[in-house]
Amino acid sequence: MSDFITVLRCAATLRLAKLITQDAIVPYDNTKTYDAWTFPISDIEALRAILARLISAPRCCVVRGELIDGPVVKRIVRRVYPDADTGEVPTLRDVPRRWLALDMEGIDRPDAVVAADIEACARIAISRLPNAFHGAGCVAQATAGHGIKTGIRLRLWFWLSRHTTGMELKQWLKGHPADPAIFGAAQPIFTAAPVFAQGMTDHISERLVMLPGAEIVEVPPPEALAPPPRPAPKPLPETNSLAASKYAMAALRNAASRVINAPVASRHPTCRSQTMSLARLVDAGLLARSDVEAVMISALEQAGKPRREGERLVAWALDHASSTPLPEGVA
Repeated sequence: MSDFITVLRCAATLRLAKLITQDAIVPYDNTKTYDAWTFPISDIEALRAILARLISAPRCCVVRGELIDGPVVKRIVRRVYPDADTGEVPTLRDVPRRWLALDMEGIDRPDAVVAADIEACARIAISRLPNAFHGAGCVAQATAGHGIKTGIRLRLWFWLSRHTTGMELKQWLKGHPADPAIFGAAQPIFTAAPVFAQGMTDHISERLVMLPGAEIVEVPPPEALAPPPRPAPKPLPETNSLAASKYAMAALRNAASRVINAPVASRHPTCRSQTMSLARLVDAGLLARSDVEAVMISALEQAGKPRREGERLVAWALDHASSTPLPEGVA
């Protein structure tokens, strides 16, 4: 079974590689639109060949998502959900992939292992993953901070035994030092080597290394990676009762807490689902719409989202109440 990889490219004046100066690591440019292409890949070697081209392409990155209007699209915004304000349609859809990229950080590097030895650093990082990855071949890539910041900072690329969803990956790799944000369909996966300021040279001579090993990482069956079932929603108490008021306020506080504490890649969907559930309480007269708007927009701001984006998202979610019916007898 083969797969595809989606490559995005920003405008010629922008940069999707970090800039290394004498004093700082300068972040990627803020890019709104991209040209996009889909490329077929069949195994770990084909994946390595794509990455070998992209490492010297500072305008390019990769996403897990599939192009809706592909295989070649010009000037698109990375969007998996409709824009609540403008109604603009999604450009990417979430699909299972056989290729896997893992951002590995927060791993101690022994003094005896130099940062430039990417293979040795990668084997240490792989040892922190589930047993299925041990002995597997992979493409190891040094990120911009590797060798500058403390610890091992690599991006590891693998080929899996089956197409695997982002949700399955989050379940499988929970508790391991792999950033789950990278499993989002629209999350940029940066592939270029950093750009160095004039007069500076790269302290790592070879940033992309192929580690020998098994060509395929065996993925557990879908049933083993299914998330635990959500508990059934608690029935709402009678409207206008003291219990109803306490229940509604607790629901609002809990929803805001879940948004504030959500991982970066989950902030948007968490706020959307939580607000849609609160909309049931608004429709039942247990909460004021203005109170929900104020609390949830503030929670999303605290989680790091711009206020205007939060206003649009919360307004849309309140107009699309959860389909879970209210208990019998509740107005």
